Amino acid sequence: MAAADEVLVLGGGVIGLACAQALQERGVAVRLLERGRLGGETSHGNCGTLTPSHALPLAAPGMVATALRWMLSPDAPFHVRPRLDPALWAWLLRFARRCDPAVFRAAIAPKAALLTTSQALLDDLVRRRGLDCGHRRDGLLYAYRDPALLARSIEQHALLAEHGIAIERLDADALQAAEPALKSGLAGGLLFPGDGQLRPERYCAELARIARADGAVLEERAELVDLEASARGWRFRLADGRRGEAARVLLAAGPWTARMAARLGRRWPIQPGKGYSITYSRPERPPRRPLVLKDRSVCVTTWDDGYRLGSTMEFAGYDASLNRTRLDALERGAAEYLQQPLGPEKREAWFGWRPMTWDDLPLLGAVPGAPGLWVAAGHGMMGVSMSAVSGRLIADLLTGAPPPIDPAPYRPERFGR
Repeated sequence: MAAADEVLVLGGGVIGLACAQALQERGVAVRLLERGRLGGETSHGNCGTLTPSHALPLAAPGMVATALRWMLSPDAPFHVRPRLDPALWAWLLRFARRCDPAVFRAAIAPKAALLTTSQALLDDLVRRRGLDCGHRRDGLLYAYRDPALLARSIEQHALLAEHGIAIERLDADALQAAEPALKSGLAGGLLFPGDGQLRPERYCAELARIARADGAVLEERAELVDLEASARGWRFRLADGRRGEAARVLLAAGPWTARMAARLGRRWPIQPGKGYSITYSRPERPPRRPLVLKDRSVCVTTWDDGYRLGSTMEFAGYDASLNRTRLDALERGAAEYLQQPLGPEKREAWFGWRPMTWDDLPLLGAVPGAPGLWVAAGHGMMGVSMSAVSGRLIADLLTGAPPPIDPAPYRPERFGR
């Protein structure tokens, strides 16, 4: 890298690509390095939902008791594989302390700001740049079998109205009318008309396309092995022996960001939360819009050319095996709700690690005490939903433009140095 004002982006998932695209569109020269394929890991197999509806924090009142109960079952929506891992248990303890009604309510605002602003920015980007990624804004539906769970959910989600997130309550008949693909006999549902969806693989490809069209250099199979501060900014070395320098570096490597940061003396509480999905060909009677089957925490998304079941959260470190028990739980959960739960052809069984922080918010901004070092990571399950605003925030903060929302809640210094 020759120019002193270039930005080196480390990580080619949806967040790294969104940041690279936003920076390059502003005229900031970007070089992005991805150790594998662009959008090929955490961003590849998620359900592609765009969800202001998910602005409620994961650390909800009562979640500790629920999680403890689920931990006894290897196919439950949440599972911690027993092992000696002090960092994980410290993370879980901090998370548990946040399962307090007052903390829960206060934590909605910063998450809602990211999700709603990102939705608007993504709408604009798709329109302006002609992104071909299956983008739709026709809502998302929560479906419930248990009336008690529905009642609790109605009470909690009513808080979203305070943040401009629309919600409609559906009784059993209205739910069936809204989604004929569901089985009869369900308790009811919640409709979030402002939510949407896209095909995540195509979205990442389109971000790469327009970033390159604007002049960004995006490299695949480029594994970083060394990064250190230098007189001109940051010096780096790749596995193939190439070396270079950049005035500024953006760490955007999803669940691997904490490992990169640790080499630089930073201890950020990003844990890999393992999620799963199964992709099929499109069934004959697919759902009209994305669904969350709440009692089983299974997400269902339909595209013109495919159909996906996804979700679950497993804390198993960086274990790189496909857990058949977790995959089977997705299919069983779908079978409880849907008349045609599976597509005729199974195309891919997948897992990916989500970068989870215990306060359920990403790290976005300059790293204190490290001139020229920036971070955009820790988006948990919301990387696609928060991608557009994350790119915009980083571009604005780095270039000195006014950001669209207050960046203070997402500053990395909240976790110390």
